[in-house]
Amino acid sequence: MGNDLIHYKVTGEVQGVNFRYYTQKEGNKLGLRGWVRNERDSSVEGVAAGPADKVKEFRVYLQKGPSAATVEKLHLVSEKHDASEEEISKALGGGSKGYEVR
Repeated sequence: MGNDLIHYKVTGEVQGVNFRYYTQKEGNKLGLRGWVRNERDSSVEGVAAGPADKVKEFRVYLQKGPSAATVEKLHLVSEKHDASEEEISKALGGGSKGYEVR
């Protein structure tokens, strides 16, 4: 099974509720590489890469978020199955080894 790569945007009440912190924690727990950041439009955007089953678990988490958040919608900006290391590195903006908050 190869690595999946997703670029996502989460809307709803997702800023000011520790969404990024818990997303980082969940990403690291699942052994994913990636990043998450707040956007000006009050959404949260990020990238996640790793084994397909772990990325699938992560997507389930993103649809719910931490208990203080209210996720309205998970938008998949892009999704790539069996992503190459080059594609992953480009999406991460370098050689990220874990899941980070930006």
